[in-house]
Amino acid sequence: MASQPDSVQINPVPVNPGRIHQALTSYQLAMALKGAIDLEVFTHIAAGATTSDAIALLCQGTKKGVRILCDYLTVHGFLTKAKGAYGLAPDTAALLDKNSPSYMGSVAEFFTHPMMMNKYRDVAALVRNGGATTDHTLAPNDIVWVEFARYMAPMFALPSSIVATHVTSPGEPAKVLDIAAGHGLFGIHVALRNPAAGVTFQDWGNVLEVAQENATKMGIAGRFSTIPGSAFEVALGTGYDVALLPNFLHHFDFATNVALLKRIRAALKPDGLVAVIEFVPNDDRVSPPDGALFAMRMLGTTPNGDAYTFAEIDRMLREAGFGAGQSRSLAPAHQQLILARNE
Repeated sequence: MASQPDSVQINPVPVNPGRIHQALTSYQLAMALKGAIDLEVFTHIAAGATTSDAIALLCQGTKKGVRILCDYLTVHGFLTKAKGAYGLAPDTAALLDKNSPSYMGSVAEFFTHPMMMNKYRDVAALVRNGGATTDHTLAPNDIVWVEFARYMAPMFALPSSIVATHVTSPGEPAKVLDIAAGHGLFGIHVALRNPAAGVTFQDWGNVLEVAQENATKMGIAGRFSTIPGSAFEVALGTGYDVALLPNFLHHFDFATNVALLKRIRAALKPDGLVAVIEFVPNDDRVSPPDGALFAMRMLGTTPNGDAYTFAEIDRMLREAGFGAGQSRSLAPAHQQLILARNE
C-alpha cells in the first residue's frame, strides 16, 4: 500500500489564474472595441440590426467574425444578448452610436494609436527610468497633438460644460485665458454660458487651428483670440479674470508646475481665478480608480509627469502665490476642478 504524505499543503488563499490571463490579454479588448467602432457595429445595432447576419451584411464582415466579436463584447458588458439578438448597454448606446449627440468613438483613434501603445512595450524600463525617456515623448508642434485635439474632444465636452458653471456668471464681462487649450472646449463652453466673456486660446500653432475651428463651429466667432507657442515662454498678456488650466499639470514635475502657475498668476487680475482641471487620486493613490490609474499613463508618456493629489496641487498653487485651492466635483465626469484666487 502506498504511503500517504504526512501533510497536504493547501493554499488558504483562493487564486485566480483567469485574472492573470485576462490582464495579459487585455490589449485584445482595446483592439476589439476599436474594431467594433471602425465597423460601426454599435451604430448598426442601434438602428435595428441585432443579429450576426444583419450586422455582417452592413459592415461587410462574415457572420462568424461578427458573432465572435459581438459575443466577446457581450462578455465584457458593452453589448447584451438574448435569444441570438444583440443590444447595447446604456453607456454604449449613449457614447458609441454615431447618431448619438454624445458619441465619443473618435477617442479610440488616439488611445490605440501605435505611437501610444508602443510607449508601454517595456514598462520595466519606464519604472527603472521613473518615466518616459525623452526620445519617447512628443516634440513641440508634433502632429500627434493635433490628432489628440481632434480625436479626444468628445471626452471633454461634459467636464468643460460643468467647469463653465463654476468660473463666470452669465452677463458678467470676463477676459478668459485657456492655457494648452487643445480642442478649446473649456474656453468655448465658458463663452457659450457667458455671452459677455471673451477667450484667448494658447497652444502650439498647429493645435490652435483645431480650437479655432471648434470655436467658430460652436458659435463664438469674433469672441476669441490666440497665442501660439509654449505656455512657458510666450507672453500671455495681462488683465485676465479667469485662467483655465485643463489637463496640463500632469505632464510636468512639481517645480515646473509652480513656475508655470507663477506665470499664470502674473497674467491674472488681482483676485483673478485659476481653474485647474485634472485626474486627481486620493492621498492613498489607489482610489478613485480613474485618478489613480492615470499615473500609469503619465509614467509611459512623460519624463517627469504624474497624477497629483489635491494636497499636492494645493501646495503648488500656494507656492505660486495663490490662495487655498477649493475642489469641485465634475461628476459624472471623472476629473476634478480646483479653483484658487490670485491673492
